[in-house]
Amino acid sequence: MFTGGGEGRGMLSRIAWVGTAALTAVALVASGAQAHQPAQPEVIGTATLPDLGLGAFSNALIKNSVGNDRKIDLGGIGSDIYPADRPGEFWTVTDRGPNGQIKIDGTNRRTFPVPGFDPAIVKVKAVGDKLKVLSAIPITTRHGAPVTGLSNQESRDELPYTYDASTRLAVNPNGLDTEGLVRAHDGTFWLVDEYGPSLVHVSARGRVLNRYVPKGLKLTGADYPVIEALPSIFLTRKINRGLEGLAQLPGGDLILALQSPLLNPSKKIGEASRTTRLVRFSPHRAKVTAEYVYRFDPVDVVDPGETDTSALKISSVIAVGRETLLVQERTDNAARLHRVVLRDCDNILGTVWDDTATTPSLEALADPAAAGVPVLSKKLFLDLNTIAGVPKKIEGVALTSKHTLVVINDNDFGMTDGPAAFDANGDLVDSTIETKLVTIRIP
Repeated sequence: MFTGGGEGRGMLSRIAWVGTAALTAVALVASGAQAHQPAQPEVIGTATLPDLGLGAFSNALIKNSVGNDRKIDLGGIGSDIYPADRPGEFWTVTDRGPNGQIKIDGTNRRTFPVPGFDPAIVKVKAVGDKLKVLSAIPITTRHGAPVTGLSNQESRDELPYTYDASTRLAVNPNGLDTEGLVRAHDGTFWLVDEYGPSLVHVSARGRVLNRYVPKGLKLTGADYPVIEALPSIFLTRKINRGLEGLAQLPGGDLILALQSPLLNPSKKIGEASRTTRLVRFSPHRAKVTAEYVYRFDPVDVVDPGETDTSALKISSVIAVGRETLLVQERTDNAARLHRVVLRDCDNILGTVWDDTATTPSLEALADPAAAGVPVLSKKLFLDLNTIAGVPKKIEGVALTSKHTLVVINDNDFGMTDGPAAFDANGDLVDSTIETKLVTIRIP
């Protein structure tokens, strides 16, 4: 049931069509043209993922990988979404699996209730009001072992614990907290990960081919090639806020988005900053070729009523032209999409802003543009907060035609934080939040 397969044929033409159609949509919105569409965007379809035990799902992919799934259902597949070959079908990806936090002696511990869970690429289709799983591909090491979603390095990542935060688990240098997803013309997949943070290239069958990490990370012990290729300043990423958005431009280059501002030079400055970064990676040259400054709107503009700037995140980036993106700004309760055009003159790669010794740092500048830093210009494309029926915590966005947008939420596998997340038997007390794929008609 959950087996993967190649679908490279026709992918290039579909990507070209999606890019052209999406760019047309951007142009229509920018010009105010209605093209006989409704005056306001509206939800025209909602498909919900039915309950499927996480153990049954995981063990169908990798035998005996999960023992006790603690009555957790498959979820978390909304980390990103990417159109598949056939209309109405999509590739999605899970994150690192069920996880939460429990405070012990005043310190939060990161829990992994199902430590054997292996992140997976999941192909889905909306069938009426149900989101059907068509196939799934486990992400594995060079020798076919599950990478798991466990933390990589004790020195940089949250230490992993059992479901009740009572017992330490071992870190795993193979572990991936997968987020953004695209499918290349050759049928392979590219993913981004929050731990390194890293860019990960996997085969059509899910085996990790290469993992690109920041220079100086010094990750050892992984059962796949680890290549230090990203800017070293990315080592200052906030824990659990590494690379999250990923887009594939029509020419093949990849755009990677940091979920949140770097903690550069400190946590206090990073959490107060509205400045994050995008990088451009050339798969052909296997290197970063550009870096861009992206400026969030004030948090109360993105999410009226929210006052915590550190709640701002980028979770999705999609290509809608050769050098044009839609960038999602969100909190856990709200989301908006902006149109952004990439320009050579905005490239800061290798400048003083990539040096941690620079004072003040890019993240510390109250107004980078006023300080002479090139900042990507943007224009509001769509405010998802204004559309009835759109779920919270949207992490995946796809533009499938010039008038159709698809979004998917991350339900966190039904997990909540705190000791009340599990009952006396160690089984999940489900949050009842479901994974939903929502189709939106836009003017």
